[in-house]
Amino acid sequence: MTSGQDRPWPPESMGMARLTTMAFHGENMVPPAIELLKRSEADSTDSAALLDLATIHFLLGHEDAGQAYQDRALAQDQVYRDHSDSATEDGVKLLAFAAPGNLMSNVPIQFLIEGSEIQLDVLYVVPGMDLPERVPAHDMAMVIAGESDPNREILERIAAFADLWPCPPVLNDPRKVLQLSRDGVSTLLAGAKGIRIPATTRIDPETLARLGRGEVTLTELLPDGTFPIIARPLDSHAGKGLAKLDAPSSIALYLAAQPAEGYYLSSFVDYRGADGLFRKYRIAMIDGKPFVCHMAVSSHWMIHYLNADMRESAEKRAEEARAFASFDEDFAARHAEAFAAMAERIGLDYFAMDCAETPDGELLVFEADTAMIVHAMDPPEIFPYKAPQMRRIFQAFQDMLRRIKRAKQD
Repeated sequence: MTSGQDRPWPPESMGMARLTTMAFHGENMVPPAIELLKRSEADSTDSAALLDLATIHFLLGHEDAGQAYQDRALAQDQVYRDHSDSATEDGVKLLAFAAPGNLMSNVPIQFLIEGSEIQLDVLYVVPGMDLPERVPAHDMAMVIAGESDPNREILERIAAFADLWPCPPVLNDPRKVLQLSRDGVSTLLAGAKGIRIPATTRIDPETLARLGRGEVTLTELLPDGTFPIIARPLDSHAGKGLAKLDAPSSIALYLAAQPAEGYYLSSFVDYRGADGLFRKYRIAMIDGKPFVCHMAVSSHWMIHYLNADMRESAEKRAEEARAFASFDEDFAARHAEAFAAMAERIGLDYFAMDCAETPDGELLVFEADTAMIVHAMDPPEIFPYKAPQMRRIFQAFQDMLRRIKRAKQD
């Protein structure tokens, strides 16, 4: 058994990408969880085992257990090295500023560098705790904490020391990440040429209830407000709590079904194509350039890749493959002005967006965020066109880091 004094520093975790891939492919996560639990019981200072246990519980939807194991890990160590069989001593050394929390809390950066020579160390910025006295040597740092209400305090804290960080640059300026709330992105992109983004407002439950009772008008809350509207709880993702409300009379039932501390409201935009189908794209913006990650096709306006039957439909997959092959010359070219405006106004080294195309040819932006998952886990026998595209995306991200390192050395 390795004691705490003998264990290498920083502690090395199995890593989010490896564990997520295991779970995505349907592997039984109980055996590795039991092994990690045995490690932590044999050595209470084995914080990496606790961190990996937290990740497994988050993957299985056990939020409370995951947070408890993560809290125990971070009470011991705030810096963790992501295990890599390919990282080299002369490769890029990246330090990532992360927030505690589940798998939606941070940029899933491990997927972007998987299989490369890049060494990743993750520093968790924990409320109420000082920064660690030492950090691993690194060529640059990057903020991977995503925008959310729980992360705002952490991002503000990172912003306070980012300009003074002794090993610049710090990628993804935390002040700009803080602008990526749904209402913030709506304000940021309002009026940008070629972009359609409905005005979005944040609202408390009582005001939403008053709207349902007719005590306030929609135009008092939303400048372009017309029914139907889209409602969602704050910090919700993957369609959880998302609903289209066709009239004020539907609001009371929605509130009863989806109680929350607050909500986002925006007008609904009908973006179906001439064939009656809806198409939604996930696009990564790397150093100002767009890369398509997936395109989902559905008969329903609320599209998520996993509920769009892409796996079951060869016809939809063929359309996605064509969209990948023609993206640079077609979609990206048509919306070049819109993508340039987004890159300028958002101003981050890396972020992603979910978007579509309106019938009149504008880029319809649903959200922009840094913590959206971009991965290469889909089975190649079903999605043979995906792996080459994902390698291209990962290569672009890695090349950006390599350029920054070379620029520092010159």
